[in-house]
Amino acid sequence: QVQLVESGGGLVQPGGSLRLSCAASGSIFNAYAMGWYRQAPGKQRELVTTIDSRGSTDYADSVKGRFTISRDNKANTLYLQMNSLKPEDTAVYYCSLKKWSWSPPSWGQGTQVTVSS
Repeated sequence: QVQLVESGGGLVQPGGSLRLSCAASGSIFNAYAMGWYRQAPGKQRELVTTIDSRGSTDYADSVKGRFTISRDNKANTLYLQMNSLKPEDTAVYYCSLKKWSWSPPSWGQGTQVTVSS
């Protein structure tokens, strides 16, 4: 079972940028999929972006062109670069990993992102 720890959240002004990190306790190389989810107050958790074992990515329409998911296999770390942040991006962001297609996902504890002037 892999442990995931998110970091990098904070308070930023609209139009600003943040980079979130998700450090894994074990290797993420060849992981079936990893992704970022977010949950805003009073709303359901939603998928933000995913990356699979081959590097293929997918993004929610709301973040396309602004967010970029990436990973560093040697550092066992997943990243989420967030640019042109909007108030509606405010949420707790969670990292997720599935080692195999059939395995249950591992989750981090979440990191708060607040976009406000």
